[in-house]
Amino acid sequence: MPLFDFLFKSSQSNPFAALEKICKYRFKNRQYLIQAFTHRSISNQPRQNYERLEFLGDAVIDIVVSRELMREFPEGDEGILTQKRSALVQKTFLATMGQLLKLLDFVQIESTVDLKEEKIAVKQSANLFEALIGAIYLDGGIEPAKQLILNSIWTHRHEAWKSVNYKGQLIELCHMKQIDNPKFLVSNVSGPDHQKLFEVHVKIGDEIFPSGIGTNKKSAEKHAAQHAMEVLQD
Repeated sequence: MPLFDFLFKSSQSNPFAALEKICKYRFKNRQYLIQAFTHRSISNQPRQNYERLEFLGDAVIDIVVSRELMREFPEGDEGILTQKRSALVQKTFLATMGQLLKLLDFVQIESTVDLKEEKIAVKQSANLFEALIGAIYLDGGIEPAKQLILNSIWTHRHEAWKSVNYKGQLIELCHMKQIDNPKFLVSNVSGPDHQKLFEVHVKIGDEIFPSGIGTNKKSAEKHAAQHAMEVLQD
């Protein structure tokens, strides 16, 4: 029996009814929804697990959040907008959104994947949230996907914008992993004196991580540290 038929035998049986109610969206094609909650441990077929939908959802979240930020900060430059968006799309914050929606209650996953381990649970919550957004986008278009993003990410945006010491966390992570301390390298400074834009890279050992951008060196270092942490944690 095909995977989807096994998980969802008929239109009369809807194990995701509670989730649809929480999301305020009813799927027309629930196979998207089932795929969004099927872990790779259940099926490694690309069209039968959530990874492709996670990829799509990540892009949808980026564009919706970017547009809302441009509305909220009409005079904000690229550095400010990038800084604000980075906090809203980081995995830990997306995981919080997934936890608010209780997404782990619906995932189809092998028991060998220990969801009681915090690091695994956080990663899966974030992945499921992105996959859900991707599934809604394919099923109903941008508007319902946008609505869920607004009701979750955007509603809680100020929580994500609270000050986070990413540099300190990165140093602690390096110590925990027993690797070299991070070095922060200014790779570019652009713009006029009254509106400079700084670009900073983190270097750990011989590895250089994605850059961070900010309107001052401190904010650029913060975002560079955040990017490095995300890579190291993955």
